[in-house]
Amino acid sequence: MVNLGIKYSTSVRTETNEQKLLEGLAHNDRKAIEAIYKQHYNMVQSLILSNNGYPEDARDIFQEAMIVLYEKARSGSFELNSQLKTYLYSVCRRLWLKRLNQQQRFSSEVENLEETVPVEEELERHEQRNQDFQVMEQSLKNLGEPCKSLLEAYYLEKKSMIDIATDFGYTNADNAKNQKYKCLMRLKKIFNLTKK
Repeated sequence: MVNLGIKYSTSVRTETNEQKLLEGLAHNDRKAIEAIYKQHYNMVQSLILSNNGYPEDARDIFQEAMIVLYEKARSGSFELNSQLKTYLYSVCRRLWLKRLNQQQRFSSEVENLEETVPVEEELERHEQRNQDFQVMEQSLKNLGEPCKSLLEAYYLEKKSMIDIATDFGYTNADNAKNQKYKCLMRLKKIFNLTKK
C-alpha cells in the first residue's frame, strides 16, 4: 500500500517535491519516473485488485495514467490542483471503470468510490489523441513511397533538407522542401478521409 505515514501539513514542501517530480517526468528523468511509481503504484494496484482486476491490469492502467500525466506535464500549462496521488488515483479510477465497462466486468464498488478529481475531459483528449495517432499511422501506411520515407526522414529521423535532398536524389534542398510539402498535403488528405 501507499505510505500513509507521509505528513502533508507542510504543503509547501509537498508541493515543491511534486512539482520537481512533474518537471522530471516532463524531461523523461528516470529518477522522477521511478519515484512516482514507487510512491503511487501500490495504491493503484490495490484499487484494481479489489475491483475485479489482476496485477497485469494494474500495470496497464498505471502505465496509461503515467502517459496522461506525462502529456499534461509536457504541455507546460498543467496546474496540479490536488496532491499527485489524488490526481493519479482519479485518472486510474476512470480508466479502470472504462475498461470494466468494455469487458462487462463492471463493479458497482468502483462506481461508488468518491470522485476525487474531475479528469474526464483530459482522458477524452488523451483517447482522441490516441485515435488520431492510429489514424495517422494508417494514413502513413497508405501514403506510399517516396513520401512515406521522406516524411519519416524529416520528422522521425530529424534529417536536414540538405541530407534529404542527397538521400532522395533531389537537385537541392528547396526541391526536397517542395516535395515534403506536397507529401504533407497528400498525407493530410488521406488522414482526413481515413478519419471520417
